[in-house]
Amino acid sequence: MKVFLRHYLLALQFFTRIPVTGRLAEWVGFSPAMLRASAAHFPGVGWVVGGVTASVLYGLLALLPAQPAAPWVAAVASTIVGVLLTGAFHEDGLADLADGLGGSMDRERALDIMKDSRIGSYGAIALVLALLAKVALLALLAQVSTVLATAALFAGHVTSRLLPLFVIRTLPHVGDTPSSKSKPLAEHIGNAAVLVGLLWWAAAMALVVAWLPAAPWPLALVGAAAGLAWMWRLLQRRLQGFTGDGLGATQQVGEVGFLLGLALALPGGGGLA
Repeated sequence: MKVFLRHYLLALQFFTRIPVTGRLAEWVGFSPAMLRASAAHFPGVGWVVGGVTASVLYGLLALLPAQPAAPWVAAVASTIVGVLLTGAFHEDGLADLADGLGGSMDRERALDIMKDSRIGSYGAIALVLALLAKVALLALLAQVSTVLATAALFAGHVTSRLLPLFVIRTLPHVGDTPSSKSKPLAEHIGNAAVLVGLLWWAAAMALVVAWLPAAPWPLALVGAAAGLAWMWRLLQRRLQGFTGDGLGATQQVGEVGFLLGLALALPGGGGLA
């Protein structure tokens, strides 16, 4: 349990802006091997980010006046909180990957572009579209049901953070490994790490299914899986492997896919009360 908690706190420290400092940081410790082991807890980080953003969404929907703009305000606010909580870590990966793959068809040139911290046209467009898609889908779900939107936001964060584990497990790390921010994750993770991630995810899904058993969760998972399949194929075909930016982009696409799958599964003209 001690090792489990240290690895989880390290994942939380690395993938969010939540402070793990002072004596706590000393107790947690750090090494590339520990960070690689902490990959198993990516979905566990989603529990925190999803829990906070879902609470913001639910709270604002309860407090705001019952007007047509209320779901949009709540969706934007919860998205802002999520970005602040993670430091736009995954959004940055999406933008960098879009710049690289959009900027050149040559693999090596694309990898070079992705190292540039400046955002280009392709990255800006991808980032804006991803944020708009998430906000619009959240607002749509909130108009159907406050509880549904809240549960979907939580489950979407956890599910989308499970997906990069399959990319790490099945594709090689590529790029300038010595300077890569995903270097500690470059070595192959084992089945045990994937299993831990699956347990984090299964617990979250069990919670939302118990909360809203009538919701079309299987279709949401189909949407997330479609996002993973598309990203896996894109990374394999264009880069012959993954980078840290590719993992961040996979999370973003998976989150949009989860919300979109859920929204498309809802009955037209009705929905959950």
